[in-house]
Amino acid sequence: MNILHSFRKILFGNAYLLLVLTTLFWGGNGVAGRLAVGEISPMVLVALRWVVVVAITLPLVGRQLVDAWPKLKGHGWLIVAMGTCGFTAFNALFYGAAHYTSAVNLTIFQGAIPVLVLIGAVLFFRNRVRPLQVLGMAVTMVGVIVVSVRGDMAVLRAMALNFGDVLMLIACLFYAGYTLGLRQRPAVPGFVFFTALAFVAFLTSLPLLAVEMASGAAQWPTLKGWLVLLYVAVLPSLVAQIFFIRGVELIGPARAGLFVNLVPVFGALLAVILLGEPFASYHAIGLVMVLGGIWLAERKT
Repeated sequence: MNILHSFRKILFGNAYLLLVLTTLFWGGNGVAGRLAVGEISPMVLVALRWVVVVAITLPLVGRQLVDAWPKLKGHGWLIVAMGTCGFTAFNALFYGAAHYTSAVNLTIFQGAIPVLVLIGAVLFFRNRVRPLQVLGMAVTMVGVIVVSVRGDMAVLRAMALNFGDVLMLIACLFYAGYTLGLRQRPAVPGFVFFTALAFVAFLTSLPLLAVEMASGAAQWPTLKGWLVLLYVAVLPSLVAQIFFIRGVELIGPARAGLFVNLVPVFGALLAVILLGEPFASYHAIGLVMVLGGIWLAERKT
C-alpha cells in the first residue's frame, strides 16, 4: 500500500510525466481509429466510449459526486460547455473532417491547439509570453509538420484548404477552449470533475448517435470493435483526460497545451510498432524537434 501511495504521489506530482503519458495514449487513439474502420461506426464509438467511462467512474466516485454537487452546480454552465465542446464536439468534428480532408491536414491542424491555447491564455488570463516559449512552440510545430508530410515538403506545398479543414479548425478551437476552461474548474477532486464532464459528453453524444442510426450508417461493434472501444474508453478517454486535467492544474493551460504536439509523433511511432509501418528518418527528426521545442519553451532563461 505504501509503495502504491508513493507511486501515485510521484506520478500525480510530475506534470511532464503525466502530459507525456497523456499524449502517448492520445497518439494510440489515432491508431485505434484506423483499426476501428469496418468494426464499429464513428458515432457508436463516440457514444459507447462515454458509456464505458461513466460505468467505471460512477461506482468509484458516486458518493463524492453527490457531496460535491453544490460546487458543481455553481459551475453548471462551465461543465456543460466543457463536456460538450472538449469531449463530444471535438471528436465528432474530427471524425467528420476525416471524410473531407487528408490525414496530413488533420495532423497539421491539431498543431494549432497549443497556439490557440497560448493566445487565449494571453487574452483572457493576461499570461506573459517569453521569447523562448514562442520559439519552442515554433520548433514543435515544425516537428509536427515534418512527421505529417513524412519528410516531403512537396506535400505541404500542394496542400489546399477544404471543408474538412474548416471543421478541423473549429474542433481545435473547441479543444483549446476546453483546455483554458480547466483553469476555472470548481475546487473539487479532478476525478470527480472528470466524471461530471464524462456524463455530459455521454448525454450530448446521443443526438449524434441518433442521426447516425437514422441515416443507416450505424454499425455496432464486432469483437475487434469491442477491443478497440475498450482501449479508447480506458486509456485515451479516461486515464489520459484525468492526467491532462492534473497536468494543467500543475503547470497551467498554456504550458500543458504545448505537449499536444507530441500526439501526432507518438501516433506515427505507434503505427510503426503496432501496424508494421516502416520507421523513417522523419519520425526521429519530428520527435527530436517536438521534444526540443518543449524543452526550449520550459526553460526559464
